Amino acid sequence: AACVCAQTAQAQLAVSVNDGKVKLIDGKIEVQKNPQPDTVAIIDLRASPPRILAQIEVPGSVFGPPVSVAISPKEDFALVTSARRIDPADATRQIPDDRVTVIDLTPLKPGLLKRLGSAVGVSKGPGPMPKVLATLQAGLGASGVSINRAGTLALVANRDEGTVSIFAISGSTVTPAGKVTVGGEKSGPSHVVFALDGRHAFVTRDADHRIVVLSVDRTKVEVTKREMAAGLRPYAIDVAPRSAVAVVSNLGAGLGDADTISVIDLKADPQRVVSTVTVGQSPQGLKISPDGKFVAVTLANGTDRPANSPLYNNSGLLQVWARNGTQLTKAAELPIGKWCQGIAWSRNSRTLLVQCMVEQEISVIRFTGLTGRSLQKISSIKTKGGPAAIRTAEP
Repeated sequence: AACVCAQTAQAQLAVSVNDGKVKLIDGKIEVQKNPQPDTVAIIDLRASPPRILAQIEVPGSVFGPPVSVAISPKEDFALVTSARRIDPADATRQIPDDRVTVIDLTPLKPGLLKRLGSAVGVSKGPGPMPKVLATLQAGLGASGVSINRAGTLALVANRDEGTVSIFAISGSTVTPAGKVTVGGEKSGPSHVVFALDGRHAFVTRDADHRIVVLSVDRTKVEVTKREMAAGLRPYAIDVAPRSAVAVVSNLGAGLGDADTISVIDLKADPQRVVSTVTVGQSPQGLKISPDGKFVAVTLANGTDRPANSPLYNNSGLLQVWARNGTQLTKAAELPIGKWCQGIAWSRNSRTLLVQCMVEQEISVIRFTGLTGRSLQKISSIKTKGGPAAIRTAEP
């Protein structure tokens, strides 16, 4: 049975993309013999504890940074990309995908919901449910996606063809508006985010270790001459609210070394990387808190390796770093599950949702951001498939 639970007067929705195709088996990502459908779970972050409002079947993928979903500023629709699909000619392997799904979230907005109980299900059952509005095409390996704060433009990084796809938005209608080449075919564009003013965007290229600056004028998106180098394999990137600062995770070479996150000064001329801190093995997810004061990062920490590897660890890590201008200082750290992915913050910057693929759950974690900073897991949310990407509307 489907479930839609009542929201508070001022809702905050998080959308989790859950990959049902693959599992991590002793350090190897394997397509399942009987794969489950990929799903999207819509989560009420204002509820205590946060809970799933509804789930529907939508193609998605754990391939790429865990930001393959974006929510419009008014929380009326979401975009979900799918970087990989099962090869029709060989059910044991995956091939690049290009699908972008537009999901209507308006049935879950405040004032439209009825309390229907606590069971969680998929899209068959009573009550208002989100629905698929359209399935569009981006480029091969469609991965990180972002919507500008005006809600008029979306960009998708295409990892398998060196491009970024452009989509115009009018209301909840999303229309393809072209592509821009941001690197070589194998440069690996992973994620793209907008500057606060919407006139620039930043693309991480994890295969050749560059961050590309784009100029944006309505649907005209062009590559500028400016590129930056933050570290090995820049991956997830985020822009701080009300501040000319971006932070990027550098995934590293995957050799067990301690990897990094870097701060970019967006008001400098030219914009540049100004500081880098060491965090640990494989920083997968990264998200700046809505108040702009903290940066959360998930570390695979060797949990994605074979159990007999000397680099294996039994738990990943969630770290929170305090931000003072362009400087970062570690504020708190918490062991979490295995092969953990994306992060979402509540609007008050006190609760985090952290996805862990192996456990197929989202951990709900309380953060005390004042004196005596600490992280505490208070509950968990089970998902259908491994939670692979998560996002809220940008603050």
